[in-house]
Amino acid sequence: MPNLAWDQIETVLLDMDGTLLDLHFDNHFWIEHLPKKIAEKTGKPVAECRADMLAHYERVMGQIEWYCLDYWADYLDMDIVAAKREVEHLIAMRDDTLPFLDALRDTGRQVILVTNAHPGSLSLKVEHTKLDSHIDTLVSTHVYGVTKESQLLWQKLQADYNFDPAKTLFVDDSLTILTAAQTYGIAHLLAVENPDSKLPTREIEGFESVSDYRDLLEVIRANPVTAA
Repeated sequence: MPNLAWDQIETVLLDMDGTLLDLHFDNHFWIEHLPKKIAEKTGKPVAECRADMLAHYERVMGQIEWYCLDYWADYLDMDIVAAKREVEHLIAMRDDTLPFLDALRDTGRQVILVTNAHPGSLSLKVEHTKLDSHIDTLVSTHVYGVTKESQLLWQKLQADYNFDPAKTLFVDDSLTILTAAQTYGIAHLLAVENPDSKLPTREIEGFESVSDYRDLLEVIRANPVTAA
């Protein structure tokens, strides 16, 4: 079980895809479904379309364009949200997400979703999961024009939501993003070992990590936030 100082954690910042939601939907869409759509549109072989897209993903990864549905819609001349709806049945919360969120809120913690997902993706996933009814605030980094990989994002986020980095936990499946949060000074960090339910659990180095949030419920509930 991860060793986190829950008696010092008052704010919890949470990633969405791979952290609260199963990353299988996103992986399937970008690696399998979208290349097939492009192949149908262009007449090129699916393998060639997939290779082209994977190369393009590498070029823009971590930048706002990688997460921007408008960018891909313009580049591919395709309605990306409509394409996502073709496989929306794959959108799913992790089994351990709701017990985790309920424990955080029941113990008086401020819970904020901070996702690099485009507002169109966020809306589609909220529609399917009702995440908004379990979280205090939902933030797409697109409103700031920078991603969680950027120190500027953390500066803007703290200015708007006034959290104390020393009393904040950030949970994400991306080690690159966790490192950015660590650089900014977020004191408590947690990596997700199994973001995609269809892929093997990962060995995480350098961060406390978890594969089932339900393992944390007892210690969370034993350390409620006390009013100042």
